[in-house]
Amino acid sequence: MKKFIQGLPKAELHLHIEGTLEPEMMFELAQRNQIDLPYQSVAEIKKAYNFDNLQSFLDIYYQGSEVLQQEQDFYDLTWAYLQKAASQNVRHTEIFFDPQSHTDRGIAFEVVHAGINLALQDGKAKLGISSQLILSFLRHLSAEQALTTLEQALPYKETLIAVGLDSAEKDNPPAKFKAVFERAKAEGFLSVAHAGEEGPPAYIWEAIHLLEVSRIDHGVRAMEDPELLDYLAAKQIPLTVCPLSNVELNVFDSMEKHNLQQLLSLGICATVNSDDPAYFGGYVSENYQAVQAALALSQQEIYQLAKNSFQASFLPPEAKRQLIAELDNYCECADSAAP
Repeated sequence: MKKFIQGLPKAELHLHIEGTLEPEMMFELAQRNQIDLPYQSVAEIKKAYNFDNLQSFLDIYYQGSEVLQQEQDFYDLTWAYLQKAASQNVRHTEIFFDPQSHTDRGIAFEVVHAGINLALQDGKAKLGISSQLILSFLRHLSAEQALTTLEQALPYKETLIAVGLDSAEKDNPPAKFKAVFERAKAEGFLSVAHAGEEGPPAYIWEAIHLLEVSRIDHGVRAMEDPELLDYLAAKQIPLTVCPLSNVELNVFDSMEKHNLQQLLSLGICATVNSDDPAYFGGYVSENYQAVQAALALSQQEIYQLAKNSFQASFLPPEAKRQLIAELDNYCECADSAAP
């Protein structure tokens, strides 16, 4: 099953590019840019990657982002992720970036965007990975600051597929950003939002009805609201689930208690993603493998998760069909090769 998952054609739809900053690269970029870190070695950084909840993770996440200073840094970060994704047969990825965590440090929006965007172009040309870029607003900051960030992004909107909402969920409901998302929609952006990770099911409803999102990032607390579960299944609103992240941040006590299999069984379009893989112990294949082992997912369930990842993407219909055909062919060959 591990080999099957590794070679499985898949898409990744919930990936924060800043969350792919491996300790080795953090140390390297700190030296390159003469940034003082509160760690003396890569080993010390790895030891610090031990979190009690979402906020304890965010504290070190934003601290780590400070080493990103130049266009080359953002390119190197993104290129390293794309190489890893290619090794796990990720065929398409939709990447979040958090411009506010950089512009608030005096790094120009265009510097951040240029490095990431160039790497994504090279990923398509050199690795065969298609990609789309999602601008995320930091929900612990004000709606006014989010609107400023949206305006900074408008000159680059042809390279951005959607806006999103991330960071500390508690006490920062989607409703806070209703006007910003309305403006983004008027400018032609699609939208997604983190909801139902630490926040209640009510936040998922708000994201759907007030922000008019195309999919929900995380969404695992939907299980607490039967009416919401029925709605998600009927409307096929995708959930971008991140199993290792959920366990690391104590959303679930253990992988064995994760509700991904239950969500699938209800006909919900659930997908598997890595969220912030450098911090949570694994990229997308490791997430598939961990949840498969803990919940004894069948090959058919793994196939459905991968198919959902393509169906839930923002790719045009023909590209989705081609990738699902590739997935079907892979699974047929795996079946015929089985003893």
